Amino acid sequence: MQMPDEKLFLRSKAIIEPLVDRFFAWPYTIAPVQAAMNLAFLQVPLLESYLQSPQVHVTASNNPELRGGYFINIPESRADEVRDLLATIKRDRADMLRFAEAIAAGQEILRANATGYDLTPLYSKMPEELGGLVELVYDTDNQAQIRFMEPLVYKSKVYDESRQSVQLSLETGIERPFILSTPRLPSPDVLELDIPFRHEGLAELFKARVHGATLAHLREALGLEDAQATQLTALLTDRLELSEDRHIDSGGRIRYFGHACLVLQTPEAAIVTDPFISADSTAGDRYTLDDLPDFIDLVLITHGHQDHIVLETLLQLRGRLGAIVVPRSSRGNLADPSMALMLRHQGFNVIEVDDFDEVEFPGGKITATPFLGEHCDLDIRAKSTYWAELAGKKVFIGADSSGIEPLLYRYVKEHLGTADIAFLGMECDGASLIWLYQALLTVPMPKKMTSTRKLSGSNAEQAAAIMTELGAREAYVYAMGEEEWLGHVMATTYNEDTYQLKQIDEFLAWCKDRNIKAGHLFKQQEWRW
Repeated sequence: MQMPDEKLFLRSKAIIEPLVDRFFAWPYTIAPVQAAMNLAFLQVPLLESYLQSPQVHVTASNNPELRGGYFINIPESRADEVRDLLATIKRDRADMLRFAEAIAAGQEILRANATGYDLTPLYSKMPEELGGLVELVYDTDNQAQIRFMEPLVYKSKVYDESRQSVQLSLETGIERPFILSTPRLPSPDVLELDIPFRHEGLAELFKARVHGATLAHLREALGLEDAQATQLTALLTDRLELSEDRHIDSGGRIRYFGHACLVLQTPEAAIVTDPFISADSTAGDRYTLDDLPDFIDLVLITHGHQDHIVLETLLQLRGRLGAIVVPRSSRGNLADPSMALMLRHQGFNVIEVDDFDEVEFPGGKITATPFLGEHCDLDIRAKSTYWAELAGKKVFIGADSSGIEPLLYRYVKEHLGTADIAFLGMECDGASLIWLYQALLTVPMPKKMTSTRKLSGSNAEQAAAIMTELGAREAYVYAMGEEEWLGHVMATTYNEDTYQLKQIDEFLAWCKDRNIKAGHLFKQQEWRW
């Protein structure tokens, strides 16, 4: 029998799914301007489409050739719950929906009337929902645009924390539905909490993975009722499940946790890049949440795509994290929400950086470096690669940055020296513009045009150009959603004939010919010095 003062630990396989109006949370569904656009022009139409033909959506969701498509994978027997969700959104999020319509109308007013002359008369023509929240501006080529006063929008009715909730459960090993399309409905084996992401109870719960806590403390911290407290006990255990080698006593270590996630460690500090970490500690073929150090000095976020700023992992780290380092946005651009604003509103300590800004940590420092391409040629500034210096090593963390302009990396080398190790992304034939940004496009674009603008990193030639300019001695290419635990976010499928994999092989051959140590990362790897 459990004693009232018994210290319990959160199980290794406990996971969280952060939701907004039951859709999975990522920057473009949390930041208010972009969230309004996605709700009005993507999620509501998606729900309406499902209700017209539920079985078509379910069939498409289970078709491997349509993996990653916008289809809702919910059985037709639960269609009434989807109908209720749609009705609730239309009723309770009316302010957001009107705001999104106002943005589209405002853009059309600019297109029709902004011809290079004074914009002052157009303010009175703007929809009232935009009043006080936008500025009308020209760029130096006389192209008019709406600039959003993003901090003010967080103070308006458009940002509503009541949209937020979380589901807590145990990882089953069964792939979850694709996060960009399928809302999460209640389930008997899932603990539902109608609390905002910044709720301190969540930090207390996830600290219990490391430090333990009594059930009474967690119940009070989360404000649980009796039935919820009973569900919580299934997520707890009476023994610490963390790995014994999660810390080091000397030198330096880098561990690859999958996708674009690295953990860089010395005895004094720990740095984590783009944390997206498996909870399945029974697999034995990967590093998991159990392998993280107890305290993380810095988390580095390279850019705002859903596979690099993963709230599912970040919320589990908030109670044991010094700060998150994020790239500075362009301030008010529709396609470029501020990650700093968004994360601060979720309770995180955030450091915002520009190119070549430095952030020190015990025994080392991080330098933000430029990030090229990968965002479908949209004017998105909130993206950064990083240069880490620790334990005598210099590490370039390249994420999905492209080598489309190799001379950029020459400037990096001239400023920071020669990298010992470079980590690169080579998803060189990514999804098209409309896959991730369609809700933000207020003017229809022909498929022929959008298909040329892709979420692509470096191909073999571009990766080789980066290495040539950096002069790095070792090169490692991230897995590109190949690990099976990432399917609900990545929805990628590769085979031996896939173009991306052939490009990686070509790059690795290039490295071998030049005596550069190189590899294609998958699941787990460790470097010690």
